[in-house]
Parts: sequence; structure tokens; C-alpha cells
Amino acid sequence: MKKLVFTLLLAFTIVSVQAQDIFAASRANNVEELKKYVLEKVDINQTNEKGFTPLILAVYNNAPEAVQFLIANGANLNAQDKSGNNALMGAIFKQNTAMVDLLIANKANVNQVNYNGASSLIFAATFGKPEMVTSLLNAGADKSLKDNRGKTALDHATMQENKELISLLK
Repeated sequence: MKKLVFTLLLAFTIVSVQAQDIFAASRANNVEELKKYVLEKVDINQTNEKGFTPLILAVYNNAPEAVQFLIANGANLNAQDKSGNNALMGAIFKQNTAMVDLLIANKANVNQVNYNGASSLIFAATFGKPEMVTSLLNAGADKSLKDNRGKTALDHATMQENKELISLLK
């Protein structure tokens, strides 16, 4: 009986670990491991308990090769976590300009909003990143979008007293 319980416990543990490995591989920038999942036809757009996709985790953990691999293999650039944030918003939050540019170059939706109505442009204005604001505007970001408090990106830049951003967003 002990062997049966042990065997079942071991099998459950292996299945549980495998289910999480695509997320771990994405965080760790482990493209070789990600290739195995793609070959096994594992859903690369699945979410974990927090609603994060492998792409969101790869972006958030600055794993550029994993991000490129996931995008090339059909990752949903606009998938949202349980707060409505997407990979582009995560890159802005982490202040990773190269990742922002990579996502924009691959046609991430620059006007998608989270569940608080905040767009990527509002994120960039809030975090005071002029180069990100410029990239977003060049990609067609809508300056008129308002969050659930009725504030635009310009309003957020004004609250931050960021003159450079105010100039860009006028």
C-alpha cells in the first residue's frame, strides 16, 4: 500500500511540475526547454494561477530570447493577466525599453487597456519614460484614452510634473 501511495504521489508531482515548466522555462530564458513544449504541442498561451502567460513572464523577467521564440511560435501578444495587464504593460512597468520596442515591432496592441482603463501610454507616462512614450506614439498610441479615473497620459505626466513628457503628449 505504501508503494502505491508513493507511486501516485510521485506521478502527481511529476505532472504538477511539468504543467509549470513552460512558465519556469519562460522566466529563465530557456529556449531549448520551450522548443520541447512547442514540439509536444503544449499551449504556449496557457495561463498560470495569476493569469500570466509564458510570454508575460518572459517579458517581465527580461528573457529576450524566450520572448522572441514565443512570439515566433504564436504567443498572443495581447493576452491579459487577471488585472488586465499585457506583456507590453509589463515591459513598461519593468522599464525595459528594448522589450517595449520588440513587442511594438511585433505588433502588440498599443491601445489595449487594462481593467482600470490604463493603456500602455498611460503606463509610460506614469513611469516617466520619454523614449517609451515616443515609441508608443510612433506606433499609433491614442493620446485621448482615459483610465477609470478619467485621466489621460498627459494628465499623468502633468501629475508627475514631467515637462519632457508633457511636451511629447500635447
